Amino acid sequence: MSETVPGRTVAASQSERSEIIFPNDTNPIGNLFGGRLMQFIDLVGAMAATRHSRAIPVTASMDHLDFVAPVKVGDILILKASVNRAFNTSMEVGVKCMVEDTLAQTLRHVSTAYLTFVALDRQGNRITVPQVIPQTEHQQRRYEDAGRRREMRSGEVARKKELRATLSPEWHV
Repeated sequence: MSETVPGRTVAASQSERSEIIFPNDTNPIGNLFGGRLMQFIDLVGAMAATRHSRAIPVTASMDHLDFVAPVKVGDILILKASVNRAFNTSMEVGVKCMVEDTLAQTLRHVSTAYLTFVALDRQGNRITVPQVIPQTEHQQRRYEDAGRRREMRSGEVARKKELRATLSPEWHV
């Protein structure tokens, strides 16, 4: 796809997902498994990436994930995803996770993550994605931060590639 793809606003692709946490989602002390939270994050991130690209998104990386506070059995978990920035065929999606206290009518921040998705067509080929059009100061800051994170990721990928080249074959992963 070589033609120019029109940009899309952040609001056009934002996604939200809510989950009630049940015992089978948790460890023996009643805290949500980190892997289960990662699954929820990946799903809501993929929804935002799908809406933005209007294509099939595949997860390329989840390179930053903070577990700020535990999520307990019975908690209502709310995950909100936004496409922070689009590059050529990839998008950075930010996901913020909150727990809602329905009695106190408050939200508690429990996790934040940044994921990179690549847009594919039905044949599995990469396709060009629309650029993100930030409309608020907050969206503009996230847009700029995503560019800095991409630069850091690129440097880390190159460093790991060099390291792998020095390892003996049995250590290649």
